[in-house]
Amino acid sequence: MSFVEYGDTIKDGDTAIVFLGHESMFPVKVQHGTVTQTKYGVIRHSTDLIGKKYGSKVTCSKGGWVFILHPTPELWTMNLPHRTQILYSTDISIITMMLELKPGSIVCESGTGSGSLSHALIRTVAPTGHLYTVEFHQQRAEKAREEFREHGVEHLVTVTNQDVCKNGFGVSNIADAVFLDIPSPWEAIGHAKSALKAEGGRICSFSPCIEQVQRTCLAMEEYGFTEINTLEILLRVYNVRTISLQIPDLGKAAEDNSSTGFDSSSPSHQDSLCANLQQGTVQFKSGVPLREVVGHTGYLTFATKS
Repeated sequence: MSFVEYGDTIKDGDTAIVFLGHESMFPVKVQHGTVTQTKYGVIRHSTDLIGKKYGSKVTCSKGGWVFILHPTPELWTMNLPHRTQILYSTDISIITMMLELKPGSIVCESGTGSGSLSHALIRTVAPTGHLYTVEFHQQRAEKAREEFREHGVEHLVTVTNQDVCKNGFGVSNIADAVFLDIPSPWEAIGHAKSALKAEGGRICSFSPCIEQVQRTCLAMEEYGFTEINTLEILLRVYNVRTISLQIPDLGKAAEDNSSTGFDSSSPSHQDSLCANLQQGTVQFKSGVPLREVVGHTGYLTFATKS
């Protein structure tokens, strides 16, 4: 099993996603002799998982059932153990596009954190690219190495435990792109420039506060970066549903009645108008936004090495 290459069947040692519903899923490491408890009952790895195909519908001990899904970076982002705040797929997608990443790209990242963005970057640059990721915190760096090994992508990533603001990324003039998610990204802009290839490399900095963005932009200008721009992604989700509206009365019947000399004040005429106003409804599909909208996550500042 690998987060990069799809496998048909579930094997011992795989990381699989137990899917109970769109709002309820979790990862599990498949192991012989192990059981997993769910609200629908027990899943026995040896008999219920190993050897079955990914996507299979598995019946639990209480009669309920779940689906077992092959892991992807998107599913991992939704289910990973949080060691830090993470980036979600909305921001990850624009980062991948704006950094112009493709198979074979060389990317430098700091910090690694919980590895949400790292898995997406690895999938994008595979099979011939490489990710150099730097994490200041030793325990988080070690956990990231362990996860990359378990997920079958350790050959595509190098994890370094050091302070990127002081020691850089450990590489020079090879990176196609650099991503920074650290408290003071302006202190690492010089190291990012050194890591990028001679010309045309892209850089992205993620910061939650506009004051961080201002200092980062000044540092980018100082080091000669061009095409500096900042944006944020605000996601507004719509529910598509069927609604009913009354067919409007455009007054045609009233005009016809007046032309024939009917007394508009008579009870029979008023009853006729009420009947026309209630002549029926029409159903159609409509998009209705959610009442609660996901707000600000962070500012994304992009630039190009001149």
